[in-house]
Amino acid sequence: MRSARNVSSVACMSTHPQRFEILLVPEHVEGRDAAHLAQSAIRSAVVEATGQTGASGYPRYVGEGMEADIDPETRTVEALLVDGAELDYGLSARIR
Repeated sequence: MRSARNVSSVACMSTHPQRFEILLVPEHVEGRDAAHLAQSAIRSAVVEATGQTGASGYPRYVGEGMEADIDPETRTVEALLVDGAELDYGLSARIR
């Protein structure tokens, strides 16, 4: 039997996007134009929802060597590991 807590978390996850593409770009890259960001990216990954909440309190997404906590409403990467390590200085994670 499911508890009320499990049911509400499943219902909440169904309202969030199940997949995002994360682009790692140099910090000096400005703007939000998807094409420009894609051209400037040094790495990208498609991450999918795990159904878990990360330490930041936002939904956890995993895929292609990246593990991210993403605020699905603002499309902001709140926490990120790349191949198990923190993001290098000088890089920024953007959602496309």
